[in-house]
Amino acid sequence: MTPPPAAVIRPINWLKLAILGVIWGASFMFISVALTGIGPLLLVATRISLGAVFVLILAYARGVGLPRTSGAGAGTIWICAALMGLFSNSVPFFFLSWGQQHVASGFAGVCMAVVPLFVLPLAHVFVPGEQMSLRRTIGFLIGTVGVMVLIGPAAFAATGADLEALARIACVGAASCYAIGTIITRLCPAVDMLSLSAAALSIAALTFTPYALWMEDIPQDMPGMTVLALLYLGIFPTGIAQLLLVQVIRDAGPVFMSLVNYQVPVWSVVFGIVFLGEALPAGLLWALILILSGVALSQAGALRRLFAGRNGRG
Repeated sequence: MTPPPAAVIRPINWLKLAILGVIWGASFMFISVALTGIGPLLLVATRISLGAVFVLILAYARGVGLPRTSGAGAGTIWICAALMGLFSNSVPFFFLSWGQQHVASGFAGVCMAVVPLFVLPLAHVFVPGEQMSLRRTIGFLIGTVGVMVLIGPAAFAATGADLEALARIACVGAASCYAIGTIITRLCPAVDMLSLSAAALSIAALTFTPYALWMEDIPQDMPGMTVLALLYLGIFPTGIAQLLLVQVIRDAGPVFMSLVNYQVPVWSVVFGIVFLGEALPAGLLWALILILSGVALSQAGALRRLFAGRNGRG
């Protein structure tokens, strides 16, 4: 098996990144609905399991199924799929579901904003062609500050919980897991991306679901809105998102993919304002300016090529 080709940021990658930002941003609203009828751990287990079933059906419908288990490189592909399932799904979901019980509600959002800052040095060391630069680093720092402005200082307020310090470490650990997962996804040998996504989600479901069932009781009666919310969470921000995530990382690289962490909080706020009647954050405009400036600075070369290509087509 040969490694994937060099990363190329195409216009379709920007579109996929935007779609990921929207469906992940909306997931917070659906999580709030789902939690009215199911516990947080079972919610995670259900969405991963539904996502795995959805992607497996697609994989077998297309005739690719799961990655083969024998032949050159098969073992490496399955190891990568297992690590993707753990580091991109089950382990960070566990850290966040436990950590958010003991920290301020916005702290996890800030932690997700620093995922790109974890990705930068990892990609510099392990991914050819993804070297750090001063411009790119400053851009990511500006974007991170923008998310902090959006969420506000309340994210860093002490809750007084006994395990707060450990819970903060868990949330930061979740961010580092997501960063490691993107690097592993990029370094996996060449394989059908739908097949790889199916394997990763299946492993995540098999590892997280037993823990959730052990910790929480299955509800005897579940409201219809909870069921609909779970279906959305399983199909869109888990199943479809896993496909898009793998495609973007394999095509455009982990550093580019990490930009989605700046979009998600913005869309989460927008959906909260539009559909849940939440108040408009005081720092929204400044946050948007900082986030867009950071993205533009970190991806200046890719944006120049994007607009030059459009101008060339007349």
